[in-house]
Amino acid sequence: MKSRTITTVVAACAALGLALTGCSQEASKDSGSDGDKGTIKIGYISSWSDSRSTAFLLEDQLEKLGYEPELETISEAAILYAGVANGDIDIYPSAWPEKTHKQYMDEYGDKIEDISTYYDKAQNTIVVPDYVDIDSIDELKDNADKLDGKIVGIEPGAGLTKVTKDSMMPEYGLEKDFELVTSSTPAMLTELGNAIDAKDDIVVTLWRPFWANNAFDVKDLKDPKNAMGDPEKMHFLGTEGFSDDFPEASELIKGIKLDDKTYGELEDLIVNEYEEGQEGDAVDQWVKDNPKAFDSEITD
Repeated sequence: MKSRTITTVVAACAALGLALTGCSQEASKDSGSDGDKGTIKIGYISSWSDSRSTAFLLEDQLEKLGYEPELETISEAAILYAGVANGDIDIYPSAWPEKTHKQYMDEYGDKIEDISTYYDKAQNTIVVPDYVDIDSIDELKDNADKLDGKIVGIEPGAGLTKVTKDSMMPEYGLEKDFELVTSSTPAMLTELGNAIDAKDDIVVTLWRPFWANNAFDVKDLKDPKNAMGDPEKMHFLGTEGFSDDFPEASELIKGIKLDDKTYGELEDLIVNEYEEGQEGDAVDQWVKDNPKAFDSEITD
C-alpha cells in the first residue's frame, strides 16, 4: 500500500472511530513476526447478516492461512467504503457496488480494488407476509390504509434504504401515502416477526440472499417497473493494491464462490445455529459441509 501523511491517517481514524495505532496500513503489513504474514483488517456491519457471515468466514480462513485477521465493526456503509479507500480497512467482504452502493463506488472506487465476486443473484426486495392479499408493488398505493401508510425499513444509510426512498417510492407514486420508517435490521425483523405472529398486515424492505426469507413466511412483491433494480453481484472489495500486498489471501478470496444453498447455510449457521463467540466453529462446520464452495481450499 502507498504510505500516507500522518494528517491523513489521523483524519481517517477520527472518521472511523479507530485508535491511531490500529489505522496505519503500513503497520498492518509489517506487524507480522515469526512467520506471520501480516494483519488484515476486515470491516463489516454487524447488523447486516451477509456482512457478518462473510467477515467471520474470512477471519477463520485467513487465520488458517497464516495471517492475523482483525474484525472492525462499522456502523454505516459510507464509512466503511471510506475506510477501505483510505486503507484503514483492508477488506469489505460483502459489498453491493453495482447499484445499491454505486454512490460510494462513484466517490471512492478509484482507491478500491474489486478483488472478486462470490454471489451473482443479490436482489433488493419489498416483502409482505404470505397471507397479505397483495402481490405487486403497484398495489401498495391502493392499500395504504391497510398497511398503516408505513414501509418498515432498515438502517438509514443502507443502500437498500436509498433505492427504496429515491427510486421505488417515487416510481410508484408512494411518497404521499407511505412513510419509509428506518431504524435497524434487527428492529425491522422484530416488527416483521411480531406482525406475522399476530397476522397483521405489514410491508418491509428485504433482500436476497438473507436467512429471513426462509425463516419467515413472506413473499417478494413483483416489481413491474424494475424500480428496485436488476439482480446484483456481491463482491469482496479491498483497499488499493491489496492483492499485491497479500497475494495468498487474494488467491483464497478469489476462490470463494457461493450459490443460494451454500450462502444460506453459511448465514444460518453463523446467525442462528451457533452462539456468539462460536463463529469459528460455525465456519468450520460450513467448510466441512460445503467443500466445493472454494476453488482454493484451506485445511488445518
